Amino acid sequence: MSTARRAGYRDVKQTILTRVRDKTWPLGTVLPGEVALAAEFGCARATINRAMRELADEGVLDRKRRAGTTVLASPLRHAKVAVPSVRAEIEATGATYRYSLVSRAEQPAPDWLRARLSLAPKAEVVHLRCMHYADNAPYQFEDRWIVLDTVPTALNESFETIGPNDWLISEMPLTDIELVFSAALAGTDYAAFLDVAPESPVFQVERCTWLNGNAVTLARMTHPGSHRLRTAL
Repeated sequence: MSTARRAGYRDVKQTILTRVRDKTWPLGTVLPGEVALAAEFGCARATINRAMRELADEGVLDRKRRAGTTVLASPLRHAKVAVPSVRAEIEATGATYRYSLVSRAEQPAPDWLRARLSLAPKAEVVHLRCMHYADNAPYQFEDRWIVLDTVPTALNESFETIGPNDWLISEMPLTDIELVFSAALAGTDYAAFLDVAPESPVFQVERCTWLNGNAVTLARMTHPGSHRLRTAL
């Protein structure tokens, strides 16, 4: 970064976030010390300290005296919100969990999604359609869009063996979540996956998540009409 002007703590904070997201500093990396970073950014050590403290409060970094500052290996430990794991939800009932990827596509964000998440005009997303099973019975059909500007590493993940829910939980912290619960009728595009007749009642959850104001993902999870949801946030 150019040192033509003294960097403010917001500049430092944003650069650190960028390095974490693009894997310049992968999870578990020990960051350079405050003195070294202050020299790099051309700013006071107090500026570096403030940026790091805020990132620690937001669950991105872990700061320990003597051990230094690391990128959190388990970022949800200090995140403001925790997203429930569908795997854990199923296994808590004693059932065996199984995941199946239906489709994966990289595409420009559709207009409705850009409006819903306030995305840039040329925003790109990974669109995933997945099934989750409990004892081989359909449990949840997941329709998900991951915003690549915020989660660029999703571009390199096939999601063939791990669901996006579990992957995102391990990949990055979240600071805000919005949930919408609704009753709906099964559309023909996913009724077959849930083993219900088209236009049958289903239970649907729409979940949007953000990291420091940047949209991470929108997911619509659809369950057979008899489903009961119990969760804690």
